[in-house]
Amino acid sequence: MQFLYRLEVVRAALLTEGPTPEEEAVLERHFTYLQHLTRAGVVLLAGRTTRPGGEGFGIVVFEAASEAEARERMHGDPAVASGVMRAALFPFRIALASRRPLLPPDAGGEAAEGLA
Repeated sequence: MQFLYRLEVVRAALLTEGPTPEEEAVLERHFTYLQHLTRAGVVLLAGRTTRPGGEGFGIVVFEAASEAEARERMHGDPAVASGVMRAALFPFRIALASRRPLLPPDAGGEAAEGLA
């Protein structure tokens, strides 16, 4: 089964003024958590909007055996568990997906798993 969780920061100024040192540490753990799940084949896509200001949000599309397992994964995300972000879970179904890489090789960024 596929699921999506939508992430929003709790403190809007995190997006406009930047994270506090504590939030920065949580965001690093959040990214590491998603990297691990991506490498394990659980996370299919993770990313965030890039609109300036406080309207931004992130999404994580992933697989889980049940809604209960999906909720555990979502609540296990350090950004959610710490209260830096709030999340909402949705059952999801990918209808179409491209097989091409998300970033061109010369883009200077990491491979697709580095997007979050």
